[in-house]
Amino acid sequence: MTGKRLIISALLLALVQIGFLGWIIVGRAAIMRDGKEVLLKVEPIDPRDLLRGDYIVLGYEISRIPVKLIANIPPGKFTSNDSELVVRLKQGVEGYWQPSAAWFDAAPMPAASDEVDIVGQVADGWDLREPEATIAPDYGIERFYLPEGEGMAIQNDMRVRPFAVRVAIAANGTPQVKALMDGDKTLFEEPLY
Repeated sequence: MTGKRLIISALLLALVQIGFLGWIIVGRAAIMRDGKEVLLKVEPIDPRDLLRGDYIVLGYEISRIPVKLIANIPPGKFTSNDSELVVRLKQGVEGYWQPSAAWFDAAPMPAASDEVDIVGQVADGWDLREPEATIAPDYGIERFYLPEGEGMAIQNDMRVRPFAVRVAIAANGTPQVKALMDGDKTLFEEPLY
């Protein structure tokens, strides 16, 4: 009887794990399929991870948010532990989306049809007392994995011509990288599933 319970328990655990992984994959695919697409200009930071293969760490124009854009600076003028920062993006003249406003925790009103809100996490301890200071939210789209052997060449190319990523942003502000772009050319596109 205990052997049968053990098998049933193992099967139930496996089903729960498969369901959880499926939920993550379907959620990611839903963002890529239904999210509002924006183009972000990127800057390279690092080309490789010895354990995971080639990747590029990407910095964006939205990676440094000026404190003066944040409409609701919290009391004490320091960020609290893992604050959520909503950054409103608007398309610029060159086609890249840029920050136009920001709020801790939630935007006071929904984004207009020509805008989109992206949500990032801000670590503890950023000093918000200087209007010229910047803070660096983590959006979860700062790393892009590449086929082995291609990271260094792309990083070198990024230093001489503009690169961008196409990002899908869900209605709740969650971003997902869709593609790495070299000018108008799509270099790598993430599969839906």
